[in-house]
Amino acid sequence: MTPREYTEQIEKSVLSPYAFLSANSAGRRVSEEKCPLRTDFQRDRDRIIHCNAFARLKQKTQVFLNPTGDHYRTRLTHTLEVSQIARTVSRALRLNEDLTEAIALGHDLGHTPFGHAGEAILNSLSPKCFKHYEQSLRVVDCIEKDGKGLNLTAEVRDGILKHTDQIASTKEGYVVRLADVIAYINHDIEDAVRAGVISNEDLPKSAVEVLGQRKSQRITSLVQSLVESGAEKLCYSEEIERAKNELSEFMFANVYRNPVCKSEESKAKLMIEKLYRYFSESPEKLPEDYLRLADRFDKDTAVCDYIAGMTDGYCTNLFLDIFVPKGWGTYPV
Repeated sequence: MTPREYTEQIEKSVLSPYAFLSANSAGRRVSEEKCPLRTDFQRDRDRIIHCNAFARLKQKTQVFLNPTGDHYRTRLTHTLEVSQIARTVSRALRLNEDLTEAIALGHDLGHTPFGHAGEAILNSLSPKCFKHYEQSLRVVDCIEKDGKGLNLTAEVRDGILKHTDQIASTKEGYVVRLADVIAYINHDIEDAVRAGVISNEDLPKSAVEVLGQRKSQRITSLVQSLVESGAEKLCYSEEIERAKNELSEFMFANVYRNPVCKSEESKAKLMIEKLYRYFSESPEKLPEDYLRLADRFDKDTAVCDYIAGMTDGYCTNLFLDIFVPKGWGTYPV
């Protein structure tokens, strides 16, 4: 018996009836020989961690654009926090932690530079519309590994695609959807307090009394409520649900739509719009990898692929290089 087969056997004997077993995966779009050491979901997790799009998450905005402090969240730290919370829930409910982890680590691979501001402007510009969760699936299917994709399992792909607007076909995918909200509400509170946008005293008292004053207390309250509901229901108690919604409404009113927080977003959107129109009008100037994507799909898709894959810094530097005149003496004689 190989280590993978032994792990699959353990899953069958230990995991909940609601868990999705590695051995029952619908498989990959392109059939591959099984790994002797890792289950299919463990293999997917490793492919995601080692891909280029995952590495770029460390230089992509979560909420605050170009923060000067060292402790503000990026898209990468958000992803890791989602993974940690989702794994805790899955482990407690005896769901498949490997499947949960793979979905969590891949769920935001398609996010644009400058966070949701970048997503919003690409969505308004592209005739096909642009959604980061659909782009995350494109990253793992069509962009990584020089266009060959990561060839992930059907269950991981489903969880990545459906972590925002739809319900995943596995309990593990639904856990990631819930963990995503738990993570961003609570770490965004911490970042907003750090930025001086709000204070802990501003948080709605009724929500704090139920969930807790500190971030760790609030996360524990939310996770505990999910676990107590069981793997079949996977929901919050009415009291916890009301407190969570109240906290979410407070964040949208005071942080996510706060004009101070959003003061630089118009500049970020302008840069992305200019780059989009530049490459749409001159697609031959796209990098070679994206020219191949244009031939394989279409021009607009390739332009969106290129811009969505940029980090904040790369996007800014490319904009400067194309649209801002260089000073005299910067060119070789």
